[in-house]
Amino acid sequence: MAALQKSVGSPLRDTLAAGCLLVMVLCSQGGAAAPITSHCRLNESDFQEPYIFNHTFTLAQEASLADNITDVRLIGNKLFHGIHQVTKRCYVLKQVLNFILEEVLFPQSDKFHPYMGKVVPFFSRLSKKLSQCHVESDNQHIQRNVQNLKNTVKKLGESGEIKVIGELNLLFTTLKRECAQVDQGWKMGY
Repeated sequence: MAALQKSVGSPLRDTLAAGCLLVMVLCSQGGAAAPITSHCRLNESDFQEPYIFNHTFTLAQEASLADNITDVRLIGNKLFHGIHQVTKRCYVLKQVLNFILEEVLFPQSDKFHPYMGKVVPFFSRLSKKLSQCHVESDNQHIQRNVQNLKNTVKKLGESGEIKVIGELNLLFTTLKRECAQVDQGWKMGY
């Protein structure tokens, strides 16, 4: 009986030892191989609030009717120029989201009723969830891309603010694509 317990205990002990070794290796690498600890992510469920998809897209469509600047795109590939890592792309979106909330949505919250009143709290919750998202490496190119967007919006004035609201549907889908953890596993670029 003691021999049977010893042979069963040995594989379990070996598995535990291997698990401990893996944890030590990951810790020595600063957890770089463990994207699960990243704060630069959202959950797919964050985008499944009842009717938020429809409210966001309806608000964007209404604002687009008032948008007379058709040759400028704010939320698009240009925003991610030179940025390939998923965490950095999500960090860009966090910066853009914070700017849009503070400089556009809060000041314009009395327009586009009733949808603005439902969409602004939704984006505020996403911003709060991303508040711990930081990039520790050199992020000058990230800041430059975000600053280009800010400068464009400010240069366009109220028309720029309307354009931002008209692109909230793009912000919604891009946040979901770049920041949301999906059931199949979270993509991570290294």
